[in-house]
Amino acid sequence: MTGLAATGEFVSTTDPTSQALVAGMVIGTFVLLALERVHRVLVVLGAVSTIFMVSYFTRWKLISFEGAGRALDLNVLLLLASMMALVGVLKTTGVFPWAVQRLLERAGGRPGAIQRLIIWFTGILSSVADNVTTVIFVTPMATDMARRTGVPAAAYLLPMIMAANIGGTATLIGDPPNILIGSATGLSFMAFLANLAIPVLSMMVILEWMARRTFRSNLLMAEAPTAPTARATIVDPMLLRWGVGISLLVFIGFVTHGATGMPVAVPALIGAAALLIVQDSLYLRTHRPTASERAHGLLDVLDREIEWPTLAFFVFLFILVGAAVQTGLMDTVASALSQAIAQGQQRFGLSAPATLMLAALVICWASGILSSLIDNIPFVAVAIPIVARLSAELPGSGDTLWWALALGACLGGNGTAIGASANVTVVGIAERAGVPIRFAEFSRFGVPVAVMTLAISSLFLVGWVYLGEGPVRWLGLLLFGALFAAGRLASRRSATSTATPRS
Repeated sequence: MTGLAATGEFVSTTDPTSQALVAGMVIGTFVLLALERVHRVLVVLGAVSTIFMVSYFTRWKLISFEGAGRALDLNVLLLLASMMALVGVLKTTGVFPWAVQRLLERAGGRPGAIQRLIIWFTGILSSVADNVTTVIFVTPMATDMARRTGVPAAAYLLPMIMAANIGGTATLIGDPPNILIGSATGLSFMAFLANLAIPVLSMMVILEWMARRTFRSNLLMAEAPTAPTARATIVDPMLLRWGVGISLLVFIGFVTHGATGMPVAVPALIGAAALLIVQDSLYLRTHRPTASERAHGLLDVLDREIEWPTLAFFVFLFILVGAAVQTGLMDTVASALSQAIAQGQQRFGLSAPATLMLAALVICWASGILSSLIDNIPFVAVAIPIVARLSAELPGSGDTLWWALALGACLGGNGTAIGASANVTVVGIAERAGVPIRFAEFSRFGVPVAVMTLAISSLFLVGWVYLGEGPVRWLGLLLFGALFAAGRLASRRSATSTATPRS
């Protein structure tokens, strides 16, 4: 039965038919995105339109118009738009070509070294800023370096995306699911860092090896970097100084948002507005523009730098997932996880540690798989009470189940182009830059990376259950040291081949 609120808004139906309809919409959307026959925005627009038609013209009420508004994550949308605007202003200073030239010089023009720099720079920055902000900053530089070295952009962009999602897993502020988990549990920034940074470091080393191996032919056949006719310079030093200062304040806002209570979109929006005002003020000091020329700043940034198709995709995707939440589909999925764990314990007569290990692995892999198909934020929001109940029921669980949820939700998103906000953002920016990344191309690299990271997560989860967090940290450091040494040795062996220009 459905009811009506005082405003006339209907209540979503939660019967099996309603849930099956939404599940069919989600699956159909994923299939159409994978086929790439039509633009991704048209796919999600069509899905949402169909959901509204079903909701208002049949007895199955999937989501109301008012409910669709509540499903929108304003924090994500404003963060994306604000950081795109901020980066757009910085572009006018010439800082990105200048930075690209310095990085090319540091890497000696070697594509393999450039790829490694991009991976580690992105991963580290994503752990102190959110991963979406990081990729908005790094993507323009990566595409420019790809153009200069003759390397397909995907050879730099795909490892960069994976590094952003992996690096963001290491801290409380690096990925939105971690923020939700930390808020619900009281786990501190240092707790995330102490437990998740070590497995993340091992994942980063293996990611570097996988990227070098996957794109080896592209790196070997790369051309020598194009020699610029003149050394890249900063064209507007004053605006750059203002931009760097404002950007630092924005990043401070990101790091301290837990103490201030501000969502991360707030400092980003304030910073973008401040830099646009500064740009306009500096321009008017030396110019007397006509009315039409006043479009040099704000309107130009809004038109050229903000990825409106990407934001539209997020809007419709949030509504689609909102229907899955409001019809109870996500609750059904989360409850199924709890039931599977209980049945496994009864069927196999598992001991308390074995049951905890099973619960951790089910949560990790189920979260990973689901996060590759739908947005991980609403799933984590629904899964938090389920994990809290399991943590209370299973003796000696500690924080293990929370780490399982964080690892699965953050890392599973690497599997597909729609699995994480950073993925969608980079695909949109790359498309506008003329270097589109196909859905299948993304998954060919993303799925193995997601499986690798979830497998490493599983090893650490088993260790936390049977050994405890302290011993696992030391063993994790030894594993990272061994992998890092092996990676550097392999990198030196392949350096001569990847440095040889194409004749």
